[in-house]
Amino acid sequence: MSAALLEWSVFLAQAMLALAMGCAAWRTLRGPRAQDRVLGLDTLYVNAAMLLLVFGIRTGSVLYFEAALIIALLGFVATAALAKFLMRGEVIE
Repeated sequence: MSAALLEWSVFLAQAMLALAMGCAAWRTLRGPRAQDRVLGLDTLYVNAAMLLLVFGIRTGSVLYFEAALIIALLGFVATAALAKFLMRGEVIE
């Protein structure tokens, strides 16, 4: 019973994260302002990292955990650069 419950929970988590990624992609494409689009991209990379972590739990592979770490690091840098660009109009001073 425990293994079946875990398998079902992981599948449900993957489905919910896929739905959240769809909502974030919709906000990125349809956002009326640039700030909405940056927020959508930020949410999209967080959801992608979480989805990779759930894949790693399901398969037991360490590769997914490393990929999630790389996505999280690059997503943070991209969000900071986009925020700076929106505030000042330039990224590198």
